[in-house]
Amino acid sequence: MKEKGCLVFFCGKMGAGKSTQAKQMAEKRNAVLLSEDVWLAELYPNLILSFKDYLTYSARLKPLIREHVQNILSTGTNVVMDFPANTVVQRKWFLSLVAAINAPHEFFYLEVSDEQCLKRIAQRRKEEPTRAAFDTESVFHQVTKYFEVPTLEEGLNWRD
Repeated sequence: MKEKGCLVFFCGKMGAGKSTQAKQMAEKRNAVLLSEDVWLAELYPNLILSFKDYLTYSARLKPLIREHVQNILSTGTNVVMDFPANTVVQRKWFLSLVAAINAPHEFFYLEVSDEQCLKRIAQRRKEEPTRAAFDTESVFHQVTKYFEVPTLEEGLNWRD
């Protein structure tokens, strides 16, 4: 039986550096990189103007992504997902994805201060003006209300 690829995913507040880490990890491991921001921007251009919009369109994306990732992992190819694993429910989704096909996973928690996250978000607004409407301090605080620090009891395969 062919060995499954490994799924790599990240947890961290908005601006913690998840996208940067995901890109570096995918390059380092010669893995397929899947970015939620890219998929959402391509499939739903100019429709995500609020956190509520993000939740709506992100939920539509998950069933398609699930099967796609499982198919890639089943070929023995590693996948790095730049999708948030910032709540218990989101992390359970990642775990169910790999459990269904008996694939390994690695989980990275990027613990970064709110102050540093806000500095990075401000910089990102300058570098990517198309994200300026969503990448704000107000949205950061709104999203951070839902953030749940991961625990060892969740059954995650933690990496540093």
